[in-house]
Amino acid sequence: MSRPEIADSDILEPDDVRILRALQIDPRVGFATVAKVLGLSELTVARRYRRMRRAGAIRVIGVVDPGALGQSRWMVRLRCRPGSATAIAEALAQRNDISWVALNAAGSEITCAVRSRSQEQRDDLLGRRLPRTAAVLDLQASVLLRQFVGGRGHYWAALAGTLTPEQESALGPGGSPFTERPVVRNQLSQLSAQDEKLLAALAADGRASLVDLAAAADLTPGRVSRRLHALISGGVVHIDVEIAPMALGYRARANLWMRAHPGKIKAVGRAMAQMPEVGFAAAVSGPYNLHAVVQCRDLDELFEFTTDRIGTLPGVEGMEVSPIVRQIKQAETRVDGDRLTDPPSEDSRR
Repeated sequence: MSRPEIADSDILEPDDVRILRALQIDPRVGFATVAKVLGLSELTVARRYRRMRRAGAIRVIGVVDPGALGQSRWMVRLRCRPGSATAIAEALAQRNDISWVALNAAGSEITCAVRSRSQEQRDDLLGRRLPRTAAVLDLQASVLLRQFVGGRGHYWAALAGTLTPEQESALGPGGSPFTERPVVRNQLSQLSAQDEKLLAALAADGRASLVDLAAAADLTPGRVSRRLHALISGGVVHIDVEIAPMALGYRARANLWMRAHPGKIKAVGRAMAQMPEVGFAAAVSGPYNLHAVVQCRDLDELFEFTTDRIGTLPGVEGMEVSPIVRQIKQAETRVDGDRLTDPPSEDSRR
């Protein structure tokens, strides 16, 4: 994947992309530091960041790793009656235990990621509510078995090369690509009521100041700083930089449902983890044993990528390419058209 062509974007300018890359390296980096490294004024960096947020091109959020809380994750495919999928998808996106929702197959299929906090909550959704919905014709649920790529460590590689190595080093280590690991950890992390408040504040704004986080969690800034460090270093939460693909000219997103030879699943997953087009890849249960989400500039590039790059991987025996017609929720962020949207404030919900 080549560097983003700014001419393809109606939103971003070259300095905007450089700021995005700086945030990928350190999502909570201060504007003064970014300004110094990029040779801009602090006011310019702050102004451009806020403009990108208002335009829905970027959101910086805290994302909880379900595996650190002992939660399993499921990818669910729903085949719906014509004309009913949008309403069902919108209802699913309202749920806190569903982090990702997309419409596929000309709008008659829904793909969603479920991360229920309890078996009872999961069984209620997958075993009772959805099967009893008259408009749902078929339901396929696959549990995630091993995640190969996705999350904070895998910042979108489309922006690689935007900054010089010296500039990236000045901003911080950044972290290596996502390290393959079991989906559910053996040791359950316990969250306090104050942790829950802190995580909720980070989910709304991953760049919230320590003072604001302290107020939200009923803690002092010092205690919030220590607890935030512990939650991040323990893998319970990561600060994610969500970018609207259309802001960089990427107009073709698709789910890949793949069959690989059982002895080649790890090799295929690890190979896909090195591909910039792949934002997420995991081994799953069910008729397909690998699932991935990819994004390309257009359908022709998607075709070339799936045939020349994915289709030729040793061990790949079959693949279904399901273009995403409309993204409704990604990484717990609602999507309105091509814009990432902030969650409604508490005041607006009253």
